[in-house]
Amino acid sequence: MLSYIHYWLDAFSIPYAEPIALAAVLAVILLISLLVNSILHRSVLPFLRRRAEAGRYQWAKSLMQCKLFSRIALLAQGILLKLQTELFLYDSIQIHNALIVFSQIWMMIFALLVFFSLLDVLLTLSANSVIAQQLPLRGIFQSLKLIAAILMIIMIVSVLIGKSPLVLITGLGAMTAVLMLVFKDPILGLVAGIQLSANNMLKIGDWLEMPKYGADGDVIDINLTTVKVQNWDKTITTIPTYALISDSFKNWRGMAESGGRRIKRSVHIDTTSIRFLTDHDMSELKRAHILVPYIEQKTQEVSQYNAQLGYDLASPLNGRRLTNVGTFRVWLEAWLNAHPQIHQEMTLMVRQLAPGADGLPVEIYAFTNTTAWAEYEGIQADIFDHIFAVLPAFGLRVHQAPTGNDMRMMASGLRDGSATA
Repeated sequence: MLSYIHYWLDAFSIPYAEPIALAAVLAVILLISLLVNSILHRSVLPFLRRRAEAGRYQWAKSLMQCKLFSRIALLAQGILLKLQTELFLYDSIQIHNALIVFSQIWMMIFALLVFFSLLDVLLTLSANSVIAQQLPLRGIFQSLKLIAAILMIIMIVSVLIGKSPLVLITGLGAMTAVLMLVFKDPILGLVAGIQLSANNMLKIGDWLEMPKYGADGDVIDINLTTVKVQNWDKTITTIPTYALISDSFKNWRGMAESGGRRIKRSVHIDTTSIRFLTDHDMSELKRAHILVPYIEQKTQEVSQYNAQLGYDLASPLNGRRLTNVGTFRVWLEAWLNAHPQIHQEMTLMVRQLAPGADGLPVEIYAFTNTTAWAEYEGIQADIFDHIFAVLPAFGLRVHQAPTGNDMRMMASGLRDGSATA
């Protein structure tokens, strides 16, 4: 086309025929490119966007949100430019070569961006997949993007210098140490992401606790180099992905999937309130229906034991007797067994721990039948409210260090006694 226009201009003896012919061909190429760009970006893409927004399919909306079609349109314009250059400028070596290189680089860049958009679409569509949520797809896709970007940079440089990409790749062997240092975090993150996925150690939505990094909350993002945790106070903690492999962390997923959450808390009994039960005490405690079988069976067992050995029961040092703390422990275990919000298929026990300066710890070890945090705390609070309220019925007291009010009452009593004296 260039030679034809040049010949036509020479026929009319027009000066500067060669640059004018070249300018005319470039103008035609530019005009066609602008026309195609206008059709694609002002007609085709808006039409596709309206159809996607009006439709009910999520994948169609994802294609538009991730700019897949717009990048494909720009890629097509690069292909069109290359075709026009081959068709119209084949007889102008310098301009032809320059535009060919430009169009090739254009196509490489937008081919890379199309690949990025495809990965983004897959990531968006996988957000609702249960299987995909168990994999660190964001980290894997970011690794693919990084590898593709490096390869594309090598190809672009090879096009600019006119050398084979293999020459550049061979030369990169000497820079391996530098590249390892520069891309240390992405490489460690990629390896850590594969290990987390292969061992099913962590996924989005898990409750993660990692005190070293101040993390205690839900995992909201797992990418190539970091894991984001939204703490319960709504702050965001960012943890290096490889730290989850090198350091220890607690994943509460097992608790959430089990259907029960553990209660492990003690009531500290004042040891000075522990004593044997009298007949009057036992008659009062028999008013609790869940204690009647235990008291009757235990009373009969103790009576037979004492009768067989002929102990003098006038001394508390002889024979066996029921204690208020033992009876309280049996009542508490039976009461928890009948509690509608305690998981009956998991471990349930009431045990004594070693006594100390804070009295005798009586520990409840049980599981609620819900894992919801607020419900769990409410159930636990209701249980211990009830325990503190019923302790006096067994003649027991909760151990408590003297408070300022106790000291004031004691001082007031001493002053009153001195005044009376």
